Amino acid sequence: MSANFRHEFIKFALARKVLRFGEFKTKAGRVSPYFFNAGLFHDGDSLRQLAQFYVKAIAAAEIEFDMLFGPAYKGIPLVAAIAIAFAEKGRNVNYSFNRKEEKDHGEGGGIVGAALEGRVMIVDDVISAGTSVRESVNLIQGSRANPCAVAVALDRMERGSGLLSAVQEVTQQYHMPVISIATLDDLVMFLETNREMSSNLGAVNQYREKYGVRGHA
Repeated sequence: MSANFRHEFIKFALARKVLRFGEFKTKAGRVSPYFFNAGLFHDGDSLRQLAQFYVKAIAAAEIEFDMLFGPAYKGIPLVAAIAIAFAEKGRNVNYSFNRKEEKDHGEGGGIVGAALEGRVMIVDDVISAGTSVRESVNLIQGSRANPCAVAVALDRMERGSGLLSAVQEVTQQYHMPVISIATLDDLVMFLETNREMSSNLGAVNQYREKYGVRGHA
């Protein structure tokens, strides 16, 4: 399948000002030349298109799965929108998400939606420290289901406290693939072929040389 959707996603994120260039201080205290905030996909049309990009990335990865799981809170609207996008493509997929605090009345419990079973794909916006992935894996395995992959919007391909990126750490620790709509490599390729945006290429490449990782473990 063509990877053109990855560059289309970058253009989409730029148009929605979800992806911006400049100087931005990260949680790690690094000064990044770009910033990606998926929380800014906050209208119906943006969420619809974002979900369609997730479906394309998941299809391109060719990973078998039975249902979707969205960790609270950002994963909740994502997993619902992606399930709708799959239905529009002719596949009816179950989904569920967790509560931050378990409910002790009504239906009770910490999981909302379909029962966790079979091969479960976790959906989130990004992976930073990997905390939500770890919590999701524990919940899924606690229900005797199998966490089979993680799908995110952007892989920054950036080292954490060690030599690996957060995505590589998740892949190593849980032995499951991480699917991304786009990566830092895709962003660099986009800048290399886009005259209007190419002025940002030098700063992004410098940042990648200093903090980036190559490939996936």
